[in-house]
Amino acid sequence: MLSELFPDLKHNPNSALRESRILPLIDAFEWSKTSLGPISEWDDAAVVTLRIMMGSSLPMALMAGRDGIMLYNDAYIAIAGGRHPDCFGQSVFDTWPEVAAFNRDILERVFRGESISLTDQPFIFQRNGPDEEVWLDLDYSPVYDRAAQVVGVLAILSETTKRVQAEQALSRTREQFELALDASGIIGAWDWHVAENRVYSDAHFSQSYDVGIEEGLAGAPIERYLPAIHPDDLPHVQSGLEETMRSGTSFLGEYRVRGSDGRERWVLAQGRAVFDEDGKCIRIPGISVDISDQKAAADALQRSESGFRTLANAMPQIVWSATPDGNHDYYNARWSAFTGVQAGAAQNMGWLNYVHPNDVEEVRSRWAHSLSTAEPYQVEYRLKNVADGYRWVLGRALPTFDERGDTVRWYGTCTDIHDARQIAAEREIEAHELSHRIKNIFSVLSGVIGISARFHPESRDFAADLRQRIEAMGRAHNHMRPRSDLAGAEDARSEFFAFVSQVLEPFLYGGDGQRRISLSGENLVLGDSPATPLALLLHELATNASKYGALSQPSGHVWLRSRIDGDMYEILWTETGGPVLHEPPNFEHGFGSRMIRLNVEGQLGGSIVKTWPPEGLHATIRLPLRSLERSNRLRSMDRASS
Repeated sequence: MLSELFPDLKHNPNSALRESRILPLIDAFEWSKTSLGPISEWDDAAVVTLRIMMGSSLPMALMAGRDGIMLYNDAYIAIAGGRHPDCFGQSVFDTWPEVAAFNRDILERVFRGESISLTDQPFIFQRNGPDEEVWLDLDYSPVYDRAAQVVGVLAILSETTKRVQAEQALSRTREQFELALDASGIIGAWDWHVAENRVYSDAHFSQSYDVGIEEGLAGAPIERYLPAIHPDDLPHVQSGLEETMRSGTSFLGEYRVRGSDGRERWVLAQGRAVFDEDGKCIRIPGISVDISDQKAAADALQRSESGFRTLANAMPQIVWSATPDGNHDYYNARWSAFTGVQAGAAQNMGWLNYVHPNDVEEVRSRWAHSLSTAEPYQVEYRLKNVADGYRWVLGRALPTFDERGDTVRWYGTCTDIHDARQIAAEREIEAHELSHRIKNIFSVLSGVIGISARFHPESRDFAADLRQRIEAMGRAHNHMRPRSDLAGAEDARSEFFAFVSQVLEPFLYGGDGQRRISLSGENLVLGDSPATPLALLLHELATNASKYGALSQPSGHVWLRSRIDGDMYEILWTETGGPVLHEPPNFEHGFGSRMIRLNVEGQLGGSIVKTWPPEGLHATIRLPLRSLERSNRLRSMDRASS
């Protein structure tokens, strides 16, 4: 059959197509058993499209016919993962069930003649077994036959998962680094490329000099920064820069700056000249520190030089910088105060001599990884302290880049977190104790309700419902209980499907061991704030299903599907196999239904629409993503800055 796609392939022994892993599959597949029929009957458009695909290095797939029969090239195998080769020649709806609704929508639109392009489209795939978060760039185009009828959909794919994840990690670490700069008093970092007269600066530095953030990141002429310097100090700054370019001496300047907020403050700027092989200064990178408080204190001490230097360097963090190859070339005075050794002893890679022996390998490995990938650097380790032996510190660093994207410098901080780790450990113990007591309260409430029901038989049904709701709240609390690591408490977070399984645990399986509730769709990370109303909502739906609906029958089943729709999270609750319904049940206007609407509309700010076809309840619940991601606790520092 290969001759029907490439009739002259046998006469071309050097063709790269002979190495194809897909062409043998096309040759061996029994196409006559599919809706496409044998290759000899395929439309010319499909054959030509396949020929183009086979020669492309880009992942491509042809979804032929309304069934979306999958044909793809060798480059697509990486996208298919463990589903190759079983998915070849099969319907896309069967081979990718977790995104069947998405693919069905795509085919319907393209078969109407629409072309679709999607950038960084998120998916949850099970191509290699467990759920896997994946991002793709996608282009869908119709394939027309001679009669201008669409016979298939050509998909060109590019997986962008690694890039998206790297950008997300970089964004989080950048926020953390900016917080470290705020805490240490550092205004920001700058890098003057002398030959092209461009100063590349971070957000803190740009704002302090009344330069736009984007403008500073892209590089602005030095003349954009100079007007912010006090006129009396500007000649000193210019002469200092000229001397640095001429002689190579470090630039160290103290001057006043008036930023966009109108506030005048003293700045300590330090930079070093970088020369090319001809001895010409090509760059002066540096950092600037807000020394307003230290300057005021120094004035109070009759501008004592030694006193000023002490105050200027009295910052809570160790601040350092390194060259692109990882050699540390600068430390502030905090280094010497912390370790008891001079900064010169830690130049290049000498700083590793002061890291705890048990932590050296991990620190070295993470630093090497960041240097090779330009990914943010973050690690916790023990650093030798002159007073306490070793203390835990949090080391963080970010690279700066030139216009080509090459790393030109690293800037980092070391923050003492020793006491915070000890406090976090104590808080974890307290959190366990508090959680235990809350669980005891739930148990006591259930017991009190049970005892009360014995003396008031007429309220037993109500008491049973109330106990079940309290137990559902208890399961939600147990699942979302805040946990902490040694660096500090984090928000309680949980994936939606795991949360649902925990809350609906009593309803998941029937007496025969068969699963009664199935979950599918797009997962979501929940905050702790919506846990209680969401638990009560799901429990009420499951309770009604077990009393009156699908779960009241041995063959009944509940399908819970979810998807992200813009800024909303849509949950579809579908019951099948229950008692045949001819009209909505009477309990629809009872207390439980009112509580459902109160939770959905009042507490979660969403909506719920119920319909009652004969096969059972269909409920569509739409909830704002922001309400599902809320936390009742204070955000961690990196989230609070976003």
